[in-house]
Amino acid sequence: MISLQDYNILFQDAEFNDLKQQLATANYSKIIVLVDQHTAQDCLPILANALQLFPFETIPVSAGEQHKNIATCQQIWQALLTVKTDRKAVLINLGGGVIGDMGGFCASTFKRGFDFIQIPTTLLAQVDASIGGKLGIDFGLVKNSIGLFKNPKNVYCHPDFFKTLPQAELYSGFAEIIKHALITDVDYWQQLQALDKLEQVDWNPIIEQSLHIKKSIVEQDPFEKNVRKSLNFGHTIGHAIESLSWESSQPLLHGEAVALGMIMEAFLSHQLTGLSVEELDQISQFILQLYPKYDLKQLNQTAILGLIEQDKKNEQGQICFTLLKQIGQFKINVHASQDQIIAALDYYTKLADNNNHGR
Repeated sequence: MISLQDYNILFQDAEFNDLKQQLATANYSKIIVLVDQHTAQDCLPILANALQLFPFETIPVSAGEQHKNIATCQQIWQALLTVKTDRKAVLINLGGGVIGDMGGFCASTFKRGFDFIQIPTTLLAQVDASIGGKLGIDFGLVKNSIGLFKNPKNVYCHPDFFKTLPQAELYSGFAEIIKHALITDVDYWQQLQALDKLEQVDWNPIIEQSLHIKKSIVEQDPFEKNVRKSLNFGHTIGHAIESLSWESSQPLLHGEAVALGMIMEAFLSHQLTGLSVEELDQISQFILQLYPKYDLKQLNQTAILGLIEQDKKNEQGQICFTLLKQIGQFKINVHASQDQIIAALDYYTKLADNNNHGR
């Protein structure tokens, strides 16, 4: 168990005994489970088997980041009205980061807010979205531009859900683990480089180590005014590429886009904050061998820059990056020009063109 200020992250047994105890103690007026088509098929039966004594309603939504928007929220709010949800109910968000972000946002705003519980079913959601209280949706292709901070009642992690994941989803989650190592812990970085086939990894100790890293950062800065910005490494460029990729022939998962973003922001780190060329090469080659090459030429550079300029981390009209001084040490609020960002995009393109690695 990992304890935060007002909730816990619990690693569940097969019967979800901690969750059942919470539901019994709270005596909720209604239990509602939010799912997408994947978790409805692969994960809901596991949860339903554990919660046989707890009747619940189910709200299904479409899977994917492209549905993390106000239209889907309206669908969820309407469903909550239909089943006569009151403020003594609880919403269980059973899914990846999209379900957790959007479900938490809907619960926190419906009738001024009612309890929600997170059950993250992907590696990405367990190591990243499960901690920190960030909730929200995308608007105008700008990721997470509408949202708020609100903590769940608890988070329940169950590694058996990983057995239902496609290979690409494991690699997507692993990108956030790489980020945690790069910004805080060179020893952890060395440990991750020794991993080979992710399908055979024992995830529990890695998830716990990454969650302790994120816990330490979030507790210092719960509302992302300072040190918590370190967790955005790879995300400024990565988010823009991810959003535009949805309309391309090669849509990217969140972690895949962040992986590309980390290569490009490592390049900016070499240019702006002193990251050595040796560490830049180490980061670039490790990520390139894990993630499929992406043809950035299919995306419009002007559109990429436009989305980066709308990034929620920017201040006073300046684009703000979290960059690396060296592996394990970060610097926040580093400003980069459009020309420097274009140079970073070009760095990735040339690197990918000359590299034969990748899954």
